[in-house]
Amino acid sequence: MSPTQLPDHGEVLAEVREVRRAGIVRLRELRLPLLTGMSAEQGEAGSGGPHFPAVERLLRTAVAAMGGGTLQEAAEYSLGLARGTRDWPPADRRRRAAQVYGVSVERFRKHQELMVLGQLAELLVRGHTAGSLPALPGDGADRPPVRGGASRRLAPSHRPVTVLVGGREHRLTLHVHAADLLRDIDVVVSPSNTHFALPEPYKSSVAATLRRAGAVRDPAGRIVEDRIRDELRAWTDRYAPRGLPVAPGTVAVTGAGALEEQGVRHIHHAAVAVPRPGTNDYDVLPADVTRAVTRVFALLAGGPGRTSVCLPLMGAGRGGLAPADSLAAVWTAVEAELARGGDWDVHLLVRRPERADLVAELLTNAGGSRT
Repeated sequence: MSPTQLPDHGEVLAEVREVRRAGIVRLRELRLPLLTGMSAEQGEAGSGGPHFPAVERLLRTAVAAMGGGTLQEAAEYSLGLARGTRDWPPADRRRRAAQVYGVSVERFRKHQELMVLGQLAELLVRGHTAGSLPALPGDGADRPPVRGGASRRLAPSHRPVTVLVGGREHRLTLHVHAADLLRDIDVVVSPSNTHFALPEPYKSSVAATLRRAGAVRDPAGRIVEDRIRDELRAWTDRYAPRGLPVAPGTVAVTGAGALEEQGVRHIHHAAVAVPRPGTNDYDVLPADVTRAVTRVFALLAGGPGRTSVCLPLMGAGRGGLAPADSLAAVWTAVEAELARGGDWDVHLLVRRPERADLVAELLTNAGGSRT
């Protein structure tokens, strides 16, 4: 296929959809003549090597050229390009992509998925004719063309958001980084299951990150005191029925362990995830998230000198809640507290800039906020 020959959009889309069904891990098994040819012309293919690594690099480059936002995030999940999703079954990848848009899997399959993959195919076709992959118009189109990796701007890790609640302006802070980078916050909320069983410290969740950061280590980096875990076990031994779960919405309070050196004073463990028997999955109800956040504020009011609180999007990971639904559940409690005169320093925590964009947009639409 020569650079002057325009690939058929429908045929390119068909190959992209084939990758979506099979996943990146099975590229070796697929026959993808158009994508293979494009990868060679974009300079992604190595000489004499197998075609599938070059096709993967081409797809990653094209997805990066989407410029962020829900479109790029859904594309990453759909194809298995998002971190940790490479070996996910197609149904799981589709489910997570649907959560990005906050719609059902069936609606996503019929509507948003075709749009997302169609935009990816459009980028590939345009990149073939232009010799490089341009960004989509209106989504970072002022950036240089992408070849071998996206050119990105550094996103701010702290974003101020001013929200109008009950006729008063309240300034929130939106953090876009991992939980262990938080500084000078009285209370950080950690999502938990109803057994208050913490994940292993090497995992990537908010709870695991806080556990890891709160541990005391020796000079070689080995954990010698698992302080947050130990305090949470002491709490459950005192208050929770032995071997039985607590009610969803329950909040347990512990110290912050080594995080106290960063100005974090307490961890509020919010039991919002109900384990599904016989599986590794959880169920999270928005009402339980709202109940937990309401309880957090009640505990804040009872603790002398506590004025700042940081809340993640609870249930938006393995809990299965769409990010928009998680934010709505958190915000219901926050808005009620601010509306009744609470003068708290509220922080929200997300990991990815695209998720921060969604949070800022939803808060703006919720009632006259500005960033």
